[in-house]
Amino acid sequence: MTSFGGPGWCRMSGIFLTDEPLIRLVAFAGIFAEMAVWEVLAPRRDQKLGRGTRWPSNIGIVVLDTVLVRLVFPTTAVGLALVAEGRGWGLFRALDLPAWASVPLAVVALDFAIYLQHVLFHAVPALWRLHRMHHADLEIDVTTGARFHPIEILLSMGIKLGIVAVLGTPAVAVLAFEMLLNATSMFNHSNVRIPIWLDRVLRWIVVTPDMHRVHHSIVACETNSNFGFNLPWWDRLFGTYRDQPAAGHETMTIGIEQFRDPRELGLDRMLLQPFHGDVGRYPIGERQVEQ
Repeated sequence: MTSFGGPGWCRMSGIFLTDEPLIRLVAFAGIFAEMAVWEVLAPRRDQKLGRGTRWPSNIGIVVLDTVLVRLVFPTTAVGLALVAEGRGWGLFRALDLPAWASVPLAVVALDFAIYLQHVLFHAVPALWRLHRMHHADLEIDVTTGARFHPIEILLSMGIKLGIVAVLGTPAVAVLAFEMLLNATSMFNHSNVRIPIWLDRVLRWIVVTPDMHRVHHSIVACETNSNFGFNLPWWDRLFGTYRDQPAAGHETMTIGIEQFRDPRELGLDRMLLQPFHGDVGRYPIGERQVEQ
């Protein structure tokens, strides 16, 4: 049995680290293209604002975020995981679990951490100022899944590095999780139609577009629900699950109250959104669980 941290495991991790940028780029491009085509062939909602209005800024922010992360941080999460493996850091190293157990457990642990971080970015006013740029998109599609303010991205990266160091998650699990997170974020933000019966089944194992679209409703108690990105279980466990939007998927309003002017979709306006306007409030008492 191959233990986490053995010689074979380390060689595998080294290969992943060397090829990580290429692996992630190919996966991102492939899934993005697939979802973009699916949106054309089977859209869930009619969109009043076309791709030409929104996509340049949404894609532009992705490029800016990527460049800033590379400039600010000397290592990636996968790179830090390799360092943690080599130095024996973290909970998973202490447990000395076999690879077949450590990798899936690490992916689930990282997903739970992202769920908690997401709730935090809604509940803390200063963090919501950063995160609300993601919610200020007036439509929701595959590009919305990567639309985050650069300051939020840098904070998230710092949090992720801390979690990886404390947990000592295997490098291959970190890479798998990050690829999974990118893929499911593009999937569950996409404007695609899935048969209702299939959605009902899928949302027990993965966050579906219909499930996550509720989170982008203009209604505050719906915005503060369905926080999961990969796994839907955390919302059900912690009472933040909401089955459907009150107004229905076709007629619900996407976005937030503060930024309804289409000019706010410009890249320059997006970057300034954390620094003006009301912060709003987190309606803890208004959330409810729907079965």
